[in-house]
Amino acid sequence: MRRQLNRFTRTTILLIAGIPLLMGCSTMKIEQFENSQPSLKVEEFFDGRVLGYGLVTDRFGNLRREFKVTIDGGWDGSEFVLDERFEFFDGEKTKREWRITPLADGKYTGTAGDVIGIAQGERAGKALYWSYQIDIPINGRPVRTTFKDWMFLQPDGVLINRAEMRKWGLKLGTITIFFQPAS
Repeated sequence: MRRQLNRFTRTTILLIAGIPLLMGCSTMKIEQFENSQPSLKVEEFFDGRVLGYGLVTDRFGNLRREFKVTIDGGWDGSEFVLDERFEFFDGEKTKREWRITPLADGKYTGTAGDVIGIAQGERAGKALYWSYQIDIPINGRPVRTTFKDWMFLQPDGVLINRAEMRKWGLKLGTITIFFQPAS
């Protein structure tokens, strides 16, 4: 019995010690897209009206929600403003206004009313990596959630956005959006 307990204890300790390694194993880095085409600049792609359709899936890949988003973007002095209006297919409507500042070397910072602190972004070639925190309602109470967005501009002008929602490093779900400038 003692031998089984020791084996169980060792296995448990190894599993617990390995969790942080597994949670932080993303190998995708913005630098790997440096020479990719077409070149993505947030302030160019979102200048004017852009439409998007998206899906929200839970951590198991189950479809939870679908939505349409209409975005109007433009300059307001030194900031690029994105006015986002979400229409969820279950009838809910929400809004968010991003105020984005392009910095040197393809970096960005941004704020929005529901974003905690300052969002950080960086672009290279056709890709943009964007990270921020939001309190989202889960079971009727706000839960501080980290969003990590990857956006990729396609040759035909479609922008694919994949955002992972995480809490304590654990994946809660994924949001996938396809954007295209309005005609």
